[in-house]
Amino acid sequence: MSRLFNFSAGPAMLPEAVLSKAKQEMLDWHDSGMSVMEMSHRGKEFMSIAAKAEADLRTLMSIPDNYKVLFLQGGASSQFAMVPMNLAVTKKSADYFYTGAWSKKAIAEAKRYCDVNVVWSGEEGNFSATPDTSGYTLNPNAAYVHYTPNETIGGVEFPFIPDAGDVPLVADMSSTILSRPIDVSRFGVIYAGAQKNIGPAGLTVVIIREDLIAETQDGTPSMFQYSTHANNDSMYNTPPTYGMYLAGLVFERLLRNGGLDAMAEINKRKAAKLYSAIDESGFYANPVEVRSRSWMNVPFTLADAELDAVFLKEAIEKNLVTLKGHRSVGGMRASIYNAMPEAGVDTLIEFMQTFEAKYA
Repeated sequence: MSRLFNFSAGPAMLPEAVLSKAKQEMLDWHDSGMSVMEMSHRGKEFMSIAAKAEADLRTLMSIPDNYKVLFLQGGASSQFAMVPMNLAVTKKSADYFYTGAWSKKAIAEAKRYCDVNVVWSGEEGNFSATPDTSGYTLNPNAAYVHYTPNETIGGVEFPFIPDAGDVPLVADMSSTILSRPIDVSRFGVIYAGAQKNIGPAGLTVVIIREDLIAETQDGTPSMFQYSTHANNDSMYNTPPTYGMYLAGLVFERLLRNGGLDAMAEINKRKAAKLYSAIDESGFYANPVEVRSRSWMNVPFTLADAELDAVFLKEAIEKNLVTLKGHRSVGGMRASIYNAMPEAGVDTLIEFMQTFEAKYA
């Protein structure tokens, strides 16, 4: 069977070239006689894999020397707790932007460990927009400012990086990391689950400024202390070794293909094509304010919701899968992360146009 165009919000597609290389190296990595999955995480073979993965990620993202790169487990959801446990120590309040389902979960978890000040909420507008640059007031004495640059469920994305001043800015970049260049120096902490643009589920990347790796709240478990992992090069316990290996292959491939500047051009073009097809149609609609539209997750509805099931069935027949919108939103959602080829977006648009001509 040929490869499908998988529009899942995560776990998402991986580059075919990466999967092919992993297949070739599955039983024997570089004449070691072992699969990467069998290697000791402290052996020289895997240590070289881990070192190269970190070095390549630093190059890709131009990560300054005063930042640590951690490869952890627990997903972005564990970071919802780790951030306040590690950053809200002497200062007990934090500012949060509430822009959708994932920031809602981050806020709920943070409330267990600190006072949360919601500086802006999109709830009244059904999470169809982000704030403008002057539509909120931050607390200059907050422990940190947290935001979710891209909400995968609602397809809402910040078109700017909030200016937090001297307060550390924390971002859940699970669905936007590596999709375009960013200025890492503007952030105190960046965290991301891997299963969208980095690699397989099970790996979490944390990029943290070194001065923020300090004391933690009383009772914080060792595994939830950033210092534990920073002081042990992410090897305090057995890390997700195969996930790190696959992530390294993704980093290497991006570097060989023009880096994040080139990736940004492709992603911008893919999103523009799809939004244009939706906007030019009287049959499909996108609920998000234009300036807040996500490059990565494109929700859309059909003029007649009774046709949703038919749309999904016929899409599968065209090898277009996982287009059903999140259960809390309904409709459709096309997640077009880095590994989604432009041909996949073109095929989806062609199908949408054919479907509209047939059923409108």
